[in-house]
Amino acid sequence: MTKIIGLTGGIGSGKTTIAQYFKSQGVPLYIADDEAKKILNTPNAVKDIVNAFGESVLTGGLPDRAKIAALVFNSPDKLQILNSIIHPKVLEHFKEWLEKQKDTKFIIKEAAILFESGSYKDCDKIILVTAPKEVRVDRVMQRDGVTREKVLERMNAQWEDEKKTKLSDYIINNIDLENAKKEALKILNTLKKILN
Repeated sequence: MTKIIGLTGGIGSGKTTIAQYFKSQGVPLYIADDEAKKILNTPNAVKDIVNAFGESVLTGGLPDRAKIAALVFNSPDKLQILNSIIHPKVLEHFKEWLEKQKDTKFIIKEAAILFESGSYKDCDKIILVTAPKEVRVDRVMQRDGVTREKVLERMNAQWEDEKKTKLSDYIINNIDLENAKKEALKILNTLKKILN
């Protein structure tokens, strides 16, 4: 049975970079957020989104992620509705993808809201990527060209690292990428040993 290794981290922690590093080491990688973006544009999801939020969230007949984000951002109820539309579809897609990885000892499932969505419960082990708050804020400001306030708003919508740490099996401190990769490689070697 293929083991599911969850990989997560707050915004700006560099989790996607670490996920890509695992992939470069030959580990099958599933990026839940990328799949969610694709699923958002499928006819079924579009219909559900329009039913839930109206036509105003569409641009050119497809869901506009910026409009949806603005709508759900400060509304836990609306966010929950959005998640109830997208998460089951991502989970279904993930199960189909996992079926194709039968010959693999383990895979990495990267998800920004692994804990918040509850999907961490389906993982055999969890890797958390962390970085100091200021480092993360700077990274996101540079990457997305947004204000400090916007970054902090997005951070506040996610669980604190302290809370995530308690539920994680491995922690990668991603301040310096080379050191983070060394930590990732150690974890990879440990997983290969214990999951044999």
